[in-house]
Amino acid sequence: MIFYKTDNEIELLRQSNLLLGKTHAEIAKHIKPGVTTIELDKIAEEFIRANGAKPAFLNYNGFPYTLCISVNDVVVHGFPSDYKLKNGDIVSVDCGTVLNGYVGDSAFTYAVGEVSKEVWSLMETTLQSLYKGISVATVGNRIGDIGNAIQHFAETNNCTVVREMTGHGIGKRLHEDPSVPNYGRRGSGKKIKKGLTIAIEPMINLGGKEIFIENDGWTTKTKDGMPSAHYELSIAVKANKVDILSTFDYIYEAIEKNEFITAPKI
Repeated sequence: MIFYKTDNEIELLRQSNLLLGKTHAEIAKHIKPGVTTIELDKIAEEFIRANGAKPAFLNYNGFPYTLCISVNDVVVHGFPSDYKLKNGDIVSVDCGTVLNGYVGDSAFTYAVGEVSKEVWSLMETTLQSLYKGISVATVGNRIGDIGNAIQHFAETNNCTVVREMTGHGIGKRLHEDPSVPNYGRRGSGKKIKKGLTIAIEPMINLGGKEIFIENDGWTTKTKDGMPSAHYELSIAVKANKVDILSTFDYIYEAIEKNEFITAPKI
């Protein structure tokens, strides 16, 4: 069942998502060669709690951390660990917040130091595909239009779309209906209506689209070991526009002050 949101509920979702944007910026301040991903996890949890919210991912279906941190060939759901980031890595940080009973959810991929042209192109393609999907999430269109826009752009730019992991509805729960695949046919799926709130999150690979899950039951990697990128924003569908509830603005402010990381920008 899809829970369409009132204007008041959308504002509560916005508050949670804006705090999440600030959380991402706090994480971005500390990303550099030599930092461990578990250190970033601790920074995120402390920041979220200090701002009166709870980590949405921690203990969700048994997930044991605040952040999903996915490095290089890890697509999503990577465990924070003692791994030290190094020059040439790309690292995707996925985070969630719960504030006043409503969930924020977004993800962002960083380049640590210098990366190859091919990897930078992957990041650009993934970020742009996110906005392609958002642009068609309008009243009267269908869920398949979102996936089709993402898939078409990614594949046109010689990348592949992960099939098994999708975007989702968002509200009082982290994952609500409907599922929002990053591939699909135009004109297919449920009709998009006013009050729909969803997280759109393309997971795009430089190599093949095939993935596998490690023995921990969470860490998802590309089968061919090629890099993967992930960007995510939560949105609300208004009568005549798409309202982006999350923001990357705070992240870009942090990137400008951190000499060790870069990321593409729309």
